[in-house]
Amino acid sequence: MKTIAQQLNVKEFPFEIKDKNNNEIYYEGSRGFWNKSEHDENNNILYYEDSDAYWAKWEYDENNNQVYYENSEGEIIDRRTKKCTNKVVTIDGVNYELKEIKR
Repeated sequence: MKTIAQQLNVKEFPFEIKDKNNNEIYYEGSRGFWNKSEHDENNNILYYEDSDAYWAKWEYDENNNQVYYENSEGEIIDRRTKKCTNKVVTIDGVNYELKEIKR
């Protein structure tokens, strides 16, 4: 499969494509190595992939704090808030179903 630079017959490297927020979303070197990435509206990186088959993905909370990371090497960091709604706990032999209280 041809790279983007090969398809466009690019002769000057590095070849880069940036989004409207100036985030690099594609990079290619003269020897064919490439990487691509996606960013959210806050310029946080969401996904990265390269020609060596490495990939990584990120998630962020409403305050732009990174809450999840995973990559192709099996590394996972998960700080996402876990909901307890519909879970059952037993206290002194009595089962209780947890319910979220909306504030």
